[in-house]
Order: sequence, then C-alpha cells, then structure tokens
Amino acid sequence: MSKLTWNPGTLLAPVPPRRLKGGVGVKRLVFLFLAVVCLFGLSGCSQGKTEPYIVNTFEKTPDELVEESVENSKVIVTTAYYEMSDGTWKTDSHTYQYKLEITGRLRNAAQDSTYVILSNTDDITFEQVWKASGLSSNMDDYFKAEDAVIVGRA
Repeated sequence: MSKLTWNPGTLLAPVPPRRLKGGVGVKRLVFLFLAVVCLFGLSGCSQGKTEPYIVNTFEKTPDELVEESVENSKVIVTTAYYEMSDGTWKTDSHTYQYKLEITGRLRNAAQDSTYVILSNTDDITFEQVWKASGLSSNMDDYFKAEDAVIVGRA
C-alpha cells in the first residue's frame, strides 16, 4: 500500500480509497453488482411475453378468379385471414383457436361442398355451416363473430 502525503498548499487532504472488510473496494462491489444485473437482463429473467406474429396470410380470392376456382374445385377465400405464430388463426377483427374444413353434401346437390371455418370450438357440423353460409332465413342459425366465421368454400 502506498503512503499518502499531504501538501499544506492544498485545501483538501487526499482521502485514501475506502475498503470494506477483506480489502474489497466499494467501486469493485458496485461494478460487480451492475454486471450481475446486466447478466440477468441478458439471460431473459426480465423477459416478457412476446406477441404472436403472422406466419401465413390467406388473401381474399379476387372476383375475376372466383369462376376459375369453382371450375377447378379450388378453395375460394371469402374473407382474408392469417395463421399466427402461436397456432391461432385471426381475421382483421377476431382471433380463433381452430381452422376447420368441413365437407358434406346439400340435398339434391351434384357434388360435395367444403367450407373453411375459423372457430373457437371444434365441434361444428356440416348442417350448422351450410345454414350459417347464407342459406338459412333464421338469424339464429348464423355464427356470432366471436365464436366462428366462414372464410372460404370449395
């Protein structure tokens, strides 16, 4: 340890650095504490929940391609929707847990119909879907937007 001397011409006497028991300096302890806090921050201890992001986008089928899609038995997307990173499905206004493709045949139809539905329940029947697709005059047959939405058909 160096010896400190005091010059009478100065106003303040030099102060030796403070030491705690065991010879560890206060500056060193503060630096060590800040380093530990930074490490915890970098390691994710303060990490918050991340928001889901769009993985795939299903754009509405343009009007000029609808007839061609029908002829080729392709799905016609009637409402744009998104597949999210957390496994959910989203329209511009609601988020749903399931994407369902339900196929069945209407009475007197020549071929099967398929509907693509985003829903918060996975037990929707073909009868419920065709009624909700606009073929029922009873408003109780239609889905509430927060429960399900038909986004496509083939």
